[in-house]
Amino acid sequence: MLITPLSKSRDTILSLSLIQELLKHPGSNPQGIAVPPVEGVAGGGTAYGWNDGGGVHFLNSSLKGSIDPSEVPTSDLVHVWCMPSTANVGPQEMPRHLEPINLLAARNERESIQIAIRPKATWGGPGNVGTVQVQCTDLTSTSGDRLVVGQSITLRRVVPVLGVPDALVPLDLPASQISLAPGETTALWVSVDVPSAQPPGQYEGEFFITAVKAEAESPSQRLGKADRYQLYMELRNCLDIMEPVGGKPLDEVVERAKSVTTSLRRVLLSPVFSEFFSDNGPVDMMDEDAISNLSVRVKLNLTVWDFILPATPSLPAVFGISDTVIEDRFGVEHGSDDWYEALEQHFKWLLQYRISPYFCRWGGNMRVLTYTCPWPAGHPKSDAYFSDPRLAAYAVPYSQPVPGNDAEKDYLQKEIEILRTKAHWKKAYFYLWDEPLNLEQYDMVRNMASEIHTYAPDARVLTTYYCGPSDAPLGPTPFEAFVKVPKFLRPHTQIYCTSEWVLGNREDLAKEIVAELQPENGEEWWTYVCLGPSDPQPNWHIGMRGTQHRAVLWRVWKEGGMGFLYWGANCYEKATVPSAEIRFRRGLPPGDGVLYYPGQVFSSSHQPVASVRLERIRSGLQDFEYLQLYTSRYGRDEGLALLEKTGMYLGPERYTLEHMPIDVLREPLHLIALGFSWHDLSLSAPGIAFPYDPEHQAFYTTVEVPLGFGDED
Repeated sequence: MLITPLSKSRDTILSLSLIQELLKHPGSNPQGIAVPPVEGVAGGGTAYGWNDGGGVHFLNSSLKGSIDPSEVPTSDLVHVWCMPSTANVGPQEMPRHLEPINLLAARNERESIQIAIRPKATWGGPGNVGTVQVQCTDLTSTSGDRLVVGQSITLRRVVPVLGVPDALVPLDLPASQISLAPGETTALWVSVDVPSAQPPGQYEGEFFITAVKAEAESPSQRLGKADRYQLYMELRNCLDIMEPVGGKPLDEVVERAKSVTTSLRRVLLSPVFSEFFSDNGPVDMMDEDAISNLSVRVKLNLTVWDFILPATPSLPAVFGISDTVIEDRFGVEHGSDDWYEALEQHFKWLLQYRISPYFCRWGGNMRVLTYTCPWPAGHPKSDAYFSDPRLAAYAVPYSQPVPGNDAEKDYLQKEIEILRTKAHWKKAYFYLWDEPLNLEQYDMVRNMASEIHTYAPDARVLTTYYCGPSDAPLGPTPFEAFVKVPKFLRPHTQIYCTSEWVLGNREDLAKEIVAELQPENGEEWWTYVCLGPSDPQPNWHIGMRGTQHRAVLWRVWKEGGMGFLYWGANCYEKATVPSAEIRFRRGLPPGDGVLYYPGQVFSSSHQPVASVRLERIRSGLQDFEYLQLYTSRYGRDEGLALLEKTGMYLGPERYTLEHMPIDVLREPLHLIALGFSWHDLSLSAPGIAFPYDPEHQAFYTTVEVPLGFGDED
């Protein structure tokens, strides 16, 4: 590796160790260790059938029988290793060598990794092999900055759905206990969220995996009914004392607080909590002494770069949330206070994924009522929703989401009049009909759009379609008719949203679609996926590879899409209780229309549970931002060349199956954002080159360090 400063007067700009850290690839394999392929279920299984060839060493025979995990190194009881976020880590995933985790992230970015655990021996009671405790420290930098466990660092257990790893069930931090099943691999999903204001630098932390004894019967389990009732009444009394303090004199509030403190101390010192006390008081679960020297330690290194991903996504990604599914499953009445609260919870939760949610209610013949905010435009909540910088686009309803006193036509006119006075009006769109099929439905779209444009000539109407009207062909072949839809709908539609299914693996067809548009008149081309396309093309069905999920957004960028729509994030089969089993809709591929689950299905939590696929969608949207960054510096042609040189994405059926090319693409983009110039050593595109040394399984490049980049950096 060559390190060439721009000025000879600067003796040492960056240390070799720092440059090596910058170029380190978490997915690389410098030791040449034989490992199973990382593939998804659709690609033939998650390492199913892989033979370790004797490379995995199981617990030696001297430890068979009754095992006390407090006397045996955890490494003798379990395999622990790390996998990238694109790996589908199923129960049959076979062990690999444990290496430190190395992540790179911009500010306002989330990066994830998986920790896999597989038992070697049995030390638990009936029904499970044993229990491990997982603990985590904060990530700290040399300057003392922190990424705090439970805030910036989250831990979730990967739970199979239909036998495929998909649901991410939150675990407690800084410590959680997990039961392991015999002969099965358990995966933990670790995410690090870097706040926009986080100081850049090198951050380090650790995970500790410790085999522990099955919890013995706790004092609380031995308590009789009378004792439990006494404990309940003490806590209830504390609440009764403190709840009516509003407006009370300060001295009375102080006395009440003292009384409650005395009661709470008495409760905490009761036998029911004795297991949490040592001679010196409560045990700190993250105290160094509480971490066994028998634990398996997983080091996590994170480089936080000094640039920020934009708060407002460059790509409007609008995802539907079925309000009727929420009403049925959570038992909330349409238009009630609980209904508004439930919708707001789902809206705010999805915003963290760089998604612009909209609520939808389906009518006959695929007419759809869509709205981003359930409150009318004049309501204070409405402005708060639409002004949120994380929202890239919002749907304006054609009719009232909650029926009121206004006539429908008056309602639409008033909504538009209010919204057009707002700075966020440029985000607005109207989504009126999903996939019109015949002339009658196309005419309905045109008539509704005409009414909207009467009140707002600059309004944007979005229409999804995969064909022209079946009873009035627009061309001699189905695709020619499809390409002519913009001409047929003009000027009633501004956002032409087409199915990726129609394109198949023909990227040249995308150019034909774009050629029909009039960008000078504000026309845009968006795309969507649904039950198609199918494997091997990118989509979000359960069982597809991790890179296949992430590649949906790579495809959008490469084909030049200006926005993306997904029809449903919570469209599972109807159920009338929150904890009911999730059933996917008949006739659809598993996972189609379902990107998250009700928390009550997996625990008592009321927070939604994300899918692995939803996390990969966010990663894909972050990748889109990196590609936009590179293009802004070097032009679109060089961005396309970068995709090809790294091998990350070449086409709908030609994209990486492994994680390494993703890191290869992202690492130089971090540096480019800091002002580095990457000389091409073997190819013509400016910005970056990756000569590959197969013997050492490493990439080499030249780094030019700009003037003003101080030694302290």
